[in-house]
Amino acid sequence: MAGAVKLELRCPKKVDGIAVDPEPDWNFSTLLSEINSLEEKLSVSSKFPLAFAKTKSRDIYHGKSIERNSRAFIMRVSVDEMEESSQSLTVAKRFHCDDIYLSDDSEDESLFELQSDLMNEVVAEEGALYEVNYEHHIDIKEEIRIQVSAFETDIIKEIETSNSAFARVEKYKEARREMDRKLDLQYQRKVAEALDNHLTAVQRDHELKSQIEERRIRSDAAYEEAKRREKALQEEKLRQEKVKAEAEMQAKLRAEEAKRVALEAEKKAAKEAAEREAAEASKRIAGGVPPLEGDSSEAVNAPPKGSGSKKPQLAGNLLRSAENALKLEEQRQQKLKELDEVNKSLKSCSNEDFSSFERHIGRLVRQIRGTRDNVSGKASEIIKILNNPRCPQSISVAAFVKKVVSHCEAPDNAPFASSYVIVLVTSQFPHAMDLLLAEFHGACIYTVPKHIVYKKSEFESKEAYYKAIGYRENDGQIESTNDYLKRLESYMKLYGALVQAEVNGIRNLHGLEAGWAWLARFLNTAPANMYTAVALNTFLQMAGFGLFRKYKSQFNKILEIISGNFLSALKAREEPGLKPVIAEIQAYLEDKKFIIEPEGRSLQNYLLSSVMVPSESDY
Repeated sequence: MAGAVKLELRCPKKVDGIAVDPEPDWNFSTLLSEINSLEEKLSVSSKFPLAFAKTKSRDIYHGKSIERNSRAFIMRVSVDEMEESSQSLTVAKRFHCDDIYLSDDSEDESLFELQSDLMNEVVAEEGALYEVNYEHHIDIKEEIRIQVSAFETDIIKEIETSNSAFARVEKYKEARREMDRKLDLQYQRKVAEALDNHLTAVQRDHELKSQIEERRIRSDAAYEEAKRREKALQEEKLRQEKVKAEAEMQAKLRAEEAKRVALEAEKKAAKEAAEREAAEASKRIAGGVPPLEGDSSEAVNAPPKGSGSKKPQLAGNLLRSAENALKLEEQRQQKLKELDEVNKSLKSCSNEDFSSFERHIGRLVRQIRGTRDNVSGKASEIIKILNNPRCPQSISVAAFVKKVVSHCEAPDNAPFASSYVIVLVTSQFPHAMDLLLAEFHGACIYTVPKHIVYKKSEFESKEAYYKAIGYRENDGQIESTNDYLKRLESYMKLYGALVQAEVNGIRNLHGLEAGWAWLARFLNTAPANMYTAVALNTFLQMAGFGLFRKYKSQFNKILEIISGNFLSALKAREEPGLKPVIAEIQAYLEDKKFIIEPEGRSLQNYLLSSVMVPSESDY
């Protein structure tokens, strides 16, 4: 055919995702297989099973249907016809209906007109064959329309069935919701009733317990009232005894204060006389030690090199120390002894346990570190404990001095920080300084300073001598010399840090004047040996910087005496153990380490007076 007409179906082109677009050029077997596949897809993709089933095989070759043959159609003619047409044989032509495109809704006669025009151009046999082919296509088109109509009907029925099923499901869901709501209301009602019953029972139990508790409280209150009255009577009795003991202690302290004032007046007068005498002596003796500033306890002119000197020798020439130093030591030890006796009487007549205050003080002393906030904070807390009326001041002061001195041996001890705390505390409690020094003298004889000479005839054994100079005995054995020297060094570190501790606005009761006096007494009385060398070296390392800043050239002359007399005497002993100490002292003198501030002295360059002494804006 020269032209073609497109036919379209009267149904939707796509139903439930399946396209309906038959191709007229298909053969019948292909069309049937396609329709069957559409039915299978519809059955699979549908939410509900199909409401119809195919009962008859899909075979449209009946009635006017023509059985198709894949062979070509052959037309034959007789011999007569061949002669008339002057043709011996006409070759048959093959006709196929596969190329004809049908349309569902094309009802006009354009196709027929086209076909009639074409038929005029062909022979009669071809026209007859074309008519047969056309009828065949009409039958196929009708059959397709029937099948599509049935398909549309099935789809509509399926949609109606689905809508009906959805309606039933929604109705069922609504019924279930109503039933659940009713069940929830019933359950909530039961829970509320059970909760009400439980609360009622709890309330009854609470009322019963409240009644029992009220009776018990009344009973306990009566018992506590009786106990309180008894305790009040005991406390009143203890208070009276404590007031009596405090009065006695205050009387002793006032007497001691009067003695101290008289002693200071005596020392002042002696100082003036000693200054006059030293001024005259300095004119007569060339190269001697200059007069000591702030000390009136003894003559301080050192002899020149190689000359002898008269030194106080006590206890059968065994004890070497300055007489005034021994007197001060005796006075301080007597104060400490009296304090211990008072504390024993207070503890014996009191039922209270003061050990918690002592432990608190010990803990604060162990926590002292070389920082500004730490030193000011620990000093303030210790002062609060010493002012606490719940603990007698004599007990807390004794605990403070003992803990400070015993903490010297700790590896984490900060000597300079501890010395600042001591100055701040003793500025509020002056009598605590003498008690602290008494503890120092008991722990280390070289803080006096004094030295005990060993004589075999005077001591039962070498161990007895060691005990006399401060060696400790553990489990029946005397500690080693190295351990003793380490303890001696730790005590001298704190003592040297104490005498040079300076706090702006606060007077150090045992300051640089006492350090200068200690150095002069030490050089005038102490022999040169291992113990005195360690004590002198440690003292210079800690206090030399402060002494040099105050006494300048006078301190340089003292160092010359140390280099010429003491150091020479140490070298003359030729003991192997003395070599490290000699080297340290010699390096200290030669390198002038006394002009360098020792580590830890400045407390991070902060003046403690701004913390402990209120400024004008604070008043």
